[in-house]
Amino acid sequence: MLHKHCSLSSCKPISQPQKPQRIPSVVCKAQSGKAKVAVLGASGYTGAEVVRLGALHPNITITALTGERQAGKAFSDVFPHLVTATSCPKLIKIGDVDFSNVDAIFCCLPHATTQETLKQLPRHIKIVDLSADFRLKNPDTYTEWYGNAHAAVELQKEAVYGLTELNREQVKSARLLANPGCYPTCAQLPLYPLIKSKLVLPDDIIIDAKSGVSGAGRAAKESTLYCEIAEGINSYSVGKHRHMPEIEQGLSEAAGSDVKVSFTPHLMNLSRGMQCTSYVKMAPGTSVDDLRAHLKETYANEFFVKVLDKGIVPHTRHVRGSNFAMMNVFEVRA
Repeated sequence: MLHKHCSLSSCKPISQPQKPQRIPSVVCKAQSGKAKVAVLGASGYTGAEVVRLGALHPNITITALTGERQAGKAFSDVFPHLVTATSCPKLIKIGDVDFSNVDAIFCCLPHATTQETLKQLPRHIKIVDLSADFRLKNPDTYTEWYGNAHAAVELQKEAVYGLTELNREQVKSARLLANPGCYPTCAQLPLYPLIKSKLVLPDDIIIDAKSGVSGAGRAAKESTLYCEIAEGINSYSVGKHRHMPEIEQGLSEAAGSDVKVSFTPHLMNLSRGMQCTSYVKMAPGTSVDDLRAHLKETYANEFFVKVLDKGIVPHTRHVRGSNFAMMNVFEVRA
């Protein structure tokens, strides 16, 4: 039987790389009423976005910023557009941080560099790790996709996947949060509730994803130079992107069985922004309106997730510079 097909279009903002915008909350306050927070790797795009959000947060005081190559500099010297973050301390090296004066950290270090650092931290510190090091629950899967053995397996066992809208209660009580990847956030927000409710079939899912260049990080790379990416678009990591097992892990949890997806990312000539178009088969007797209604119900009380009215297409420019994710459902063929 040929079921009706539909596409789920969703977009999310990427202020810098594809992960920092939607960081989960750290449930932690110092006696003063504010959590004393350190940002490790504050000189990168991810770290800058965390500092931007943290400097505006009423329950956070930033007490330490690290940047190995930028140590000694004022934060506004590294990121002049954030000159208004006047309360930020100067950048220092990780080894110079007084962790006894820290309640929580946001770890914005590159993949595979956070494990040794985090496992040595005092147990009183709550952690939000924005790398991929603690997202995958199976250490063998991490080794397969990231090319090296996990160096903090015991710590990985206590990590909670921090996609707040789908995992809020566990996020509240976690000591270590694994911040979701960019593509997995954009793909899972619409797909997870629809698969879990059995409104769509968990097989033959195609995810066509596009993102801006800042997701590659701030370090100079030939493939992300202006002349290499201007006036064009290209797919990359076809069939082997590291976010694929993360997406499949979440959707398998929703389905209660193994889910495999066809996932292809594309690089767009944008500094920031992301859009995923996911193609799914609806369950027999289900309509596109049923899917949209379920998504609206699921996210009715979620401030940062917006399910658009019928016929309205999400645009990356509509969420630029914000924490919002927008989505909608369309029937593409019978």
